[in-house]
Amino acid sequence: MVVKTLAWFQDVGEKRWGPWALGGGVVLILLIVWGMWISAAPSVPVFPTTRDGRVGVQTVDAGIAVAETLLDKRGGYISNDVTPPAWWLDNIQNWEFGVLKQLRDFNRVLRNEISRSQSQSAEDPKLAQAEPKFNIDNRSWMFPRAEAEYRKGIELLDDYRVRLADGDANFYANAENLVDWMQVVEKRLGSMVQRLGMSVGKMTVNDAVLESGPDGAASAVAPQNMRESVEQTPWLELDDVFFEARGTAWALQALLQAAEADFAEVLTDKQAALQYRQVLRELESANRPLRTIMILNGSGYSLFANHSLVMASYLGSANAAVSNLINLLRDG
Repeated sequence: MVVKTLAWFQDVGEKRWGPWALGGGVVLILLIVWGMWISAAPSVPVFPTTRDGRVGVQTVDAGIAVAETLLDKRGGYISNDVTPPAWWLDNIQNWEFGVLKQLRDFNRVLRNEISRSQSQSAEDPKLAQAEPKFNIDNRSWMFPRAEAEYRKGIELLDDYRVRLADGDANFYANAENLVDWMQVVEKRLGSMVQRLGMSVGKMTVNDAVLESGPDGAASAVAPQNMRESVEQTPWLELDDVFFEARGTAWALQALLQAAEADFAEVLTDKQAALQYRQVLRELESANRPLRTIMILNGSGYSLFANHSLVMASYLGSANAAVSNLINLLRDG
């Protein structure tokens, strides 16, 4: 077999177009190997479980670490690359988008809630400049270039972090601000679970057939007259949703793990520390190593797995834990 293979390459190389074909094949193989190497998600940043320094510094450090990892991981930021192998690396691009959405939410809450004592207080000027930088289109490759804008956002966050460590900036680690953040997280996770669940299709009842009565109110419709429809994620988009969920869980695990130390007093006072830790455990489960080369989409109790539903299970549990955490912070 080896001899025949070498002979085939020799025959191809002797043809007029042979060297070009062999060279193109080698380049393609190198691009595929390079693409596989840079598609691996980085490890989740780890932070101390106890606070060392001023309140808020570690949480902001996590935000900066998440942003820097997004840009400096293997292969750098590729969502806006216009050259191969980025053309076919949609999995890591969707992972990047999931991370970016959590980064945007974090910066918005940091600017509007956590850094301000009340609604009528002045916002931090550097945070006011940083938030828009992360809202640049993630696929923009020129005028402006996404990476350049995100770098500027990191620099502004770092400025806030330095002033925070020196006592010249504010970070209010109270229950109300944590609730505001968790409400955003709850909505993001709920939306993600819904999209993951659509991998097997969802039966919905169409209420468009409801007729209005004389007084304008909708009249009842007999069950046999109601219409049902099935909504399902297109087959080619299943892995896109899955890896966006992976990126979401990755960024949330890093941010919430770092914030645990800064909000420790509030969590202890509200007896919510265990519930907060439960959120982290579910996110850690969602970030377990993926030991498959493709995302399977088995239905029901079929022979093959459904990775989307497994991810939905972990994120759904995390969503429920966040909901319970919010209730404890409000009523605890």
